[in-house]
Amino acid sequence: VQLQASGGGLAQAGGSLRLSCTASGRTFSDYGMGWFRQAPGKEREFVAALTWSGETTRYADSVKGRFTISRYNAASTVYLQMNSLKPEDTAIYYCAARRRRHSVSSSVDEYEYWGQGTLVTVSS
Repeated sequence: VQLQASGGGLAQAGGSLRLSCTASGRTFSDYGMGWFRQAPGKEREFVAALTWSGETTRYADSVKGRFTISRYNAASTVYLQMNSLKPEDTAIYYCAARRRRHSVSSSVDEYEYWGQGTLVTVSS
């Protein structure tokens, strides 16, 4: 499956952005999906994930209550709605897919497919 992330850009602290990740090449509902991010000089870290149906989600503590992950299988797209943005949210955001679609995972190693990333910059 190929993943294409979009929607990044510049936002002010307290603002909002919505990221999208569109899949192609395989049946989208065959995959659990996740969002990760990587800030300069830091390791890639988990942000949010959901199962193939979207019924089960998981969030990193740092974004809980501010970010919402969702998916629309008919459009082969997963979203990350980011509200109340903070400067520390600045990073390249990556979407990822895993074949174990019935459970969620926060581990980078459990995702087989990755998008190219989209840059989010939050100014103070």
